[in-house]
Amino acid sequence: MLRVAARPPRPLPTLADAYADRAPDGPDPLAARVRKVAAGTGAPEERVAASVAHLGLAARLAAVALGCAALHGAVPDLAPGLLRWDPEATAPDDLWLTDVRPRPADLIGEVLLEGHLLPLARVLAARHRLAPGLLRGNAASAVAGAAGQLDRWARDRGRPDVARRTATAAERLFAHPYLSGTGTFTGPAFRRRSCCLYYRVPAGGVCGDCCFTRPPRSSPRAPSG
Repeated sequence: MLRVAARPPRPLPTLADAYADRAPDGPDPLAARVRKVAAGTGAPEERVAASVAHLGLAARLAAVALGCAALHGAVPDLAPGLLRWDPEATAPDDLWLTDVRPRPADLIGEVLLEGHLLPLARVLAARHRLAPGLLRGNAASAVAGAAGQLDRWARDRGRPDVARRTATAAERLFAHPYLSGTGTFTGPAFRRRSCCLYYRVPAGGVCGDCCFTRPPRSSPRAPSG
């Protein structure tokens, strides 16, 4: 769900604020989310919490963009300045779109990848020493996960039109240079070439699309893809 309101019920930063460079003593919604994830997961390193936080926000944004493309054949303008974000909340209470401006579904790469996942990755890579390949893999995993959920929803409800639009939007995203080469995407199935580091969270294990089949034992660092 994406909430729509010109004025959310309380003051919230925009995602443009989250992606911006800022003074150390200024409000920092992205740092707040990383701290929240670290506290909630017990992540042993800040970079692990940052990767998990990145994957969660990427999945949230991918679900919104792909869901609209699949169900309505269009995507909303999700310009970071239009999206208010509560870094202390989780879906569906974290994102508020302040103005609805439909855009053609074939612009989903511009809206999702260039508008959000690229600038988000740049900030997190600079702050937390996260490899670009890891962050690209997180973005790809988020897109594939959203596509898989939509495909199952469409097939369970006899909506082949939604399944087709889901596949078209996902294929368009995986053809984008940012996601190209991040893994093997066949249908809604995906196997990434990097690891999000979730296995380093206590009792975390590996994700279903991870490049590992079991948690690594010896090296604290996962391949970056």
